Amino acid sequence: MPRLGELEARVMEAVWDRGGWLTPREVLDVLTTERELAYTTVMTILVRLWRKGLLERRKDGRAFAYHAVQSREEWTAHRMGELLALSNDRAEALSHFVEAMGQADRVQLRRLLRIDR
Repeated sequence: MPRLGELEARVMEAVWDRGGWLTPREVLDVLTTERELAYTTVMTILVRLWRKGLLERRKDGRAFAYHAVQSREEWTAHRMGELLALSNDRAEALSHFVEAMGQADRVQLRRLLRIDR
């Protein structure tokens, strides 16, 4: 799973937040509330994310429209798995992860682990 640069992450957040198929103009409209970006910059980032396999694209008139391949939650889960794989002691890493969780997340994790049995 590829890592994302700062602008790539902002574009992915915009795509996930809006959902559906988005043109570069629509992504630009979402992002320009934060800071001024050029249309070509957004287009370049979308193509880069498509080449990394994070976005699908289809022709939409003279431009392309883009859609996330995975949900934000699926992508996050994959990244968590990749980071866990870097540890020499997975049990210790998981222990620290759970300790850092809030109470509500721990309750949810317990529920999920019971379902998995």
